[in-house]
Amino acid sequence: MEASSPKPAGRSFLMPKRCLPRLRTEHRRCGPLQGADHGVALLAIVGTLAGTTIVEQLRRFSARNARLELRTANSFEVSDLVRRGDVSLGLRYFADSAPELVSQQIAEERLVVVCSAQHKWGGKRLHDPEELRFDQWLALPMTRHRGSFAHLVARQLASARLDNVPVMIIDSLTAQKRLIEAGIGIALLPESSIQEELRLGTLRTIDIPPLQTTVPIHLLYRKNGYLNGASRTLLSIISNGPVRPMTAARRGRKRKSSPRHKRKSSPITGSFSSM
Repeated sequence: MEASSPKPAGRSFLMPKRCLPRLRTEHRRCGPLQGADHGVALLAIVGTLAGTTIVEQLRRFSARNARLELRTANSFEVSDLVRRGDVSLGLRYFADSAPELVSQQIAEERLVVVCSAQHKWGGKRLHDPEELRFDQWLALPMTRHRGSFAHLVARQLASARLDNVPVMIIDSLTAQKRLIEAGIGIALLPESSIQEELRLGTLRTIDIPPLQTTVPIHLLYRKNGYLNGASRTLLSIISNGPVRPMTAARRGRKRKSSPRHKRKSSPITGSFSSM
């Protein structure tokens, strides 16, 4: 019996041949449904978090011969990448209340007052914030989102009765650090972002209890999205591992305990560049 041609309604369900290569590529990318580490874990991360022990957790993941691809962005861009399905997981500062996302707090990071190595209060404890009233403060631009570094810094300055201090808007964390090193200003910055400068002695911190605060670090994924085996493994490793600034001492211990031979692992692709 000769098979009949599909009717127009059924023809719409047939996949064009040009789609088959793309489907095969995506199938290889996702990997088999079974198995703990199959597929590629796609992660978007705020660049400053590269200065925390999250990097140790990413190293643990890649040592399992599971493939990891990274994209860096600011916190709001991380959410957009997860929401669109461009990545499976996201790591950002502050929570995202979007109903289509799961936003899980995994840690908190301290914000510290940072100054140049020559600042008179560098490395000291200061009980009265009024001593810093005439310093030039640096901050990121304000956004429409209340959960942002700029709003948090403004709230902390106001709580210390420094809401009318001079503030220079600098839209780059790296630029802020270079200006602070030059003695042009001071700023409230994530502790993980200044570890290298503290080690080199080009930046110092001022211990000011009224300005002390923390910022939450959140892990994001789509509520109804599919996570392949690699993404589920990475989710578990990050969720269960402590997150702290990667200090020079901790880097030293890590190097000392590393084996002499090269450990075979799949590459971590991508770069850390944004906040």
